[in-house]
Amino acid sequence: MSSDVRPDPIAEARKNWENAGWGDVAGGMQAVTSVMRVHQILLARVESVLKPWELSFSRFELLRLLAFSRRGALPITKASDRLQVHVTSVTHAIRRLEESGLVRRVPHPTDGRTTLVEITESGRTTVEEATIALNRDVFGDVGMTEAQSAALVKSINAVRKHSGDI
Repeated sequence: MSSDVRPDPIAEARKNWENAGWGDVAGGMQAVTSVMRVHQILLARVESVLKPWELSFSRFELLRLLAFSRRGALPITKASDRLQVHVTSVTHAIRRLEESGLVRRVPHPTDGRTTLVEITESGRTTVEEATIALNRDVFGDVGMTEAQSAALVKSINAVRKHSGDI
């Protein structure tokens, strides 16, 4: 007799944790492992949707940030802060987006020490098309109700606050 239901490896890991005498932290292990697995699942979905535009999620986020900005341009360090990633990661994303003609680096109009990253018209078109696809194929169907999404965000925010992220 075969079953179509696969055992949950993370639930099995929790049992193993408990059997090893680590029951007091088994829930934490299960929570962390579950979040990491869902990250893999959602990132794969996002990257698949963005593939036609040859964008990674990090490059999409940078384009979206620039498109949302008032002038379509930000200092590289400000983009790094807003995206919560190291400036070298932003610089790498900028380089890839420049190669595709989606952004360009321009001097700051009043501060000669600062370089701005600016979205191009092609970048605007690309990010608008990609956003429509992400909204339709990922953000509009993450696999839970709006109430469940709100509860998840609330739970994740507890971890972020505990870590000093917010």
